Amino acid sequence: MINRKSFHITVVFSAMVFLIFAITMALTGIITVILLNVGIISNPQHELSLIVFAFVSIIVGTILSQIVGKGPLNVIREIDNATKEVVKGNFDVHLNDDNIPATELRSMAQNFNIMVQELSNTEIFRNDFIENVSHEFKTPLSAVEGYATLLQNKSLSDEKRNEYTNRILLNTRRLSKLAGNILLLSRLENHELEVKKETYSLDEQIRKIILLFETQWTEKQLYLDIDLCPTDYTGNKEMLAQVWQNIFGNAVKFVSDGSQIRVLLGAEKGRVKVSIVDNGPGMSEEVQQRIYEKFYQADSSRNGIGNGLGLTLAKRIVDLHGGTISVSSTIDRGTAFTVMLPTNMT
Repeated sequence: MINRKSFHITVVFSAMVFLIFAITMALTGIITVILLNVGIISNPQHELSLIVFAFVSIIVGTILSQIVGKGPLNVIREIDNATKEVVKGNFDVHLNDDNIPATELRSMAQNFNIMVQELSNTEIFRNDFIENVSHEFKTPLSAVEGYATLLQNKSLSDEKRNEYTNRILLNTRRLSKLAGNILLLSRLENHELEVKKETYSLDEQIRKIILLFETQWTEKQLYLDIDLCPTDYTGNKEMLAQVWQNIFGNAVKFVSDGSQIRVLLGAEKGRVKVSIVDNGPGMSEEVQQRIYEKFYQADSSRNGIGNGLGLTLAKRIVDLHGGTISVSSTIDRGTAFTVMLPTNMT
């Protein structure tokens, strides 16, 4: 590391003022001497008093500059000290900008407070994210390890061996999906993934998504009410497929046997409207406010069938398309998700 001489800003400020006054006095003296030599000034005593006055002005001006400059310099010093605290990882620091008269310094203090608040929020999110990811990975990994250990028992029946093998496959798929969702969400949030758009049949896409879950809704004997208007849409086909898959998949997952799910596609006020409505268990107001949070799962007893990222991804994808996603739900009466997409995507 290169060692450089450092100075307190008060010393530098005072030195600059001193230098300005010194140059002023020197120029005054030079001009006075020149005027004396050419005979313009005939009374040197009077001019000498001007030089003395200039010298006194230097001393007084330098002292006053240090006194007057203490206010703004103290603010800069406070910001410097607060910045050092932030470097140490302390995001609780706050600058009082109410008593700062200078507009630029007050703006600097306000921006510093905003920056610290954003850093604090980011740190909280990072810690929560790491904790949640660690938990989500730990559960299926533990399951895989446990079932793999059981498979080492040579006396296992074929039925048990197949059961444990299927559970290992289930948990590895869950891990793969979780890793893929985390990666995709990270890329979407950091704008690292280009939203490539193409024109395609949206109604046909939704039909294919519904057919993906045919085994599940057939086993649960669900009644499906499908009303899809022929609609060509310009957007990212792969991303939007994940939106319908996550929302419709949740509906199939959480409704009871023999329930009804309605899937509607149409136009409203110049926008494409997709509604997925079920008559399942519904959600409370608190749950509705948190469903787009990463890793949030309202029903802890069913954590094994999801990772809490589906709706987070869905919302982010809809946002990137300039659309909106909303939910309306009542306990024991069902849930309705509505996605509105603009038709002027370019």
